[in-house]
Amino acid sequence: MNDVVISVQNLTKQFGDFTAVNKITFDVKRGEIFGFLGANGAGKTTAMRMLCGLSIPTSGKGTVAGYDVMRESEKIKRRIGYMSQRFSLYNDLTVWENIRLFAAIYGLFSKALTERGEEILKRLNLFKERDTLVGSLPLGWKQKLAFAIATIHRPEIVFLDEPTGGVDPITRRQFWEMIYEAAAGGTTIFVTTHYMDEAEYCHRVSIMVDGEVKALDTPAHLKQQFEVDTMDEVFRLLAREAKRGEV
Repeated sequence: MNDVVISVQNLTKQFGDFTAVNKITFDVKRGEIFGFLGANGAGKTTAMRMLCGLSIPTSGKGTVAGYDVMRESEKIKRRIGYMSQRFSLYNDLTVWENIRLFAAIYGLFSKALTERGEEILKRLNLFKERDTLVGSLPLGWKQKLAFAIATIHRPEIVFLDEPTGGVDPITRRQFWEMIYEAAAGGTTIFVTTHYMDEAEYCHRVSIMVDGEVKALDTPAHLKQQFEVDTMDEVFRLLAREAKRGEV
């Protein structure tokens, strides 16, 4: 079995004369928690969109869950889960309606939908809230529910785009416990975050600057390489080189 579930070589995305992502190369292994970091304008969102099958690369090669990012974007979408801080759930639908809707989008119906949906309610202790509008839930509950729904179809890979933005420290810790549980079960986690303490929780971290991967290693090795005590210091040293705005 091939343990590499994401592989990119010289992946590039250009918009006219502007190169948003410039020849990035890395592999991500099955069950790995891979932190994908970068300041505003680094190109990480553009790179993630290519990996999720939402944007076609200009050049380079890449596979996600064994499918080619150039030619098989629809197949990639069916094999991954995705959660964004900005939009993950419908606030005007109930908890159960959100579960049912996204389960159907991910291809689950009938018995499988009911079984996995009730499993989520039980795991998150939300049975009493199944008919509650998601918009009335605390933000921390929404984020945990969104993550559970993103994994309801048991995808090989889950992409998390700044999933803990705006939540309190206790909820963030609980959320990361869910991430570790999913990774322990073999799910690969590809996560962006602007909390550098969360970067410490990742098995490996890449840091992008102006469209290029400037560092990639374990948090411990990166701190050793840059002779600093925290990932925040590593990030600040590299981010000083950034010259452009949001991408």
